[in-house]
Amino acid sequence: MQTLPPSELETRQWATFLHLSLLAGLVVPGAGFILPIILWQVKKDELPGIDAHGKVVANWLISALIYGAVAGGLCFVLVGFPLLGLLGLLAFVFPIIGALKANDGVVWAYPLAIRFFS
Repeated sequence: MQTLPPSELETRQWATFLHLSLLAGLVVPGAGFILPIILWQVKKDELPGIDAHGKVVANWLISALIYGAVAGGLCFVLVGFPLLGLLGLLAFVFPIIGALKANDGVVWAYPLAIRFFS
């Protein structure tokens, strides 16, 4: 078992929390959008590795909003309903995978996320 320096361990823990904070919207509506941005902005200067994770999470947030708007518009022709279901599933699974990777010290770019921040 490898022992990590305190700063690396703290970065991994906060990066894990950052990814999992996307799921806060399941408990408190809107928290899944606000909490990740707040965590990113508060910790990005304190812990150097957090900025990359924050950009990945912000890219996914914006992308998911765009995909949701497009799928919502497509609900009028019934195609959007399965797309919204798929988006909901991805919005649940991707943060969990991102958190597991962050805990291992890896910055995982969410598939299908448009890169607004690089």
